[in-house]
Amino acid sequence: MRRPFVRALARPLVLSAAAMAIPLVSAAPAAADGVVVGGFPVDVSISPWTVALSSRDRFGGMRSGQFCGGVAVGPSTVLTAAHCMSEEVLGSPRVADLKVVTGRTDLSSNAGREIPVGEVWVNPAYDSSINSGDFAVLRLTEALPRSSVISMAAAGDPAYTPGTEATVYGWGDTTGHGSYAHRLRAAPVHVLADRLCEAAYPGPDNGTYAAETMVCAGEVGGRRDSCQGDSGGPLVAQGRLIGLVSWGSGCGRPGSPGVYTRVSDLLRALRWETGSREPHRAA
Repeated sequence: MRRPFVRALARPLVLSAAAMAIPLVSAAPAAADGVVVGGFPVDVSISPWTVALSSRDRFGGMRSGQFCGGVAVGPSTVLTAAHCMSEEVLGSPRVADLKVVTGRTDLSSNAGREIPVGEVWVNPAYDSSINSGDFAVLRLTEALPRSSVISMAAAGDPAYTPGTEATVYGWGDTTGHGSYAHRLRAAPVHVLADRLCEAAYPGPDNGTYAAETMVCAGEVGGRRDSCQGDSGGPLVAQGRLIGLVSWGSGCGRPGSPGVYTRVSDLLRALRWETGSREPHRAA
């Protein structure tokens, strides 16, 4: 089975930004404005819970060592994609300088803080063959302010309703061809009906959409989407976290929406694992 196209940077930074990209099959050509994913620059103060995952040892210092995104859901708790913590991405043994960068709009600056990650808990039910249950919990060694934390949408929340306006945030590829952003960007998308993603990703060759653990977002005509380097970053609707960037076929392609880890399933899984309503206790 061919693995779905995850949206982490799987290779160290060498020579050029293009060298970091995971190969995409039939990636969409750049749109007229040069940005397939249709994003725009934003200041991190607009979404202070959006963080960058960093390893300078593996990815270099040009963009603060960023390779994935994350989202703060507690003062010492960050969620990201499980595949961001994989051996394919971080090597074996896992990098020793794993940090969370917070309060930094421009990755080439020294603004904000770089906080070491003390513990990593990867969902044991994560299925890498289809990216089901694609989440991990990071425990920080220093606390963030409450103002940098976002609430999560539980099952039944209206934020999951198809047609709902949503926004995805990240420092990933802006063209689908390895042009990685230095500044944080946001892309407006819509929550899409599960049936659209089930039709787009019926498995096995193009990936398998599993509605119970995934949520579908984008635009039917493409153009606005997350991309490589955005993995683990937040999908937000009605002021609440509903998804984590996970996978998709290409970036911004018509008929190939972005697929996100469904936060309501994440909450259910963490309660089952820990017997607690506090997701950060899973770590």
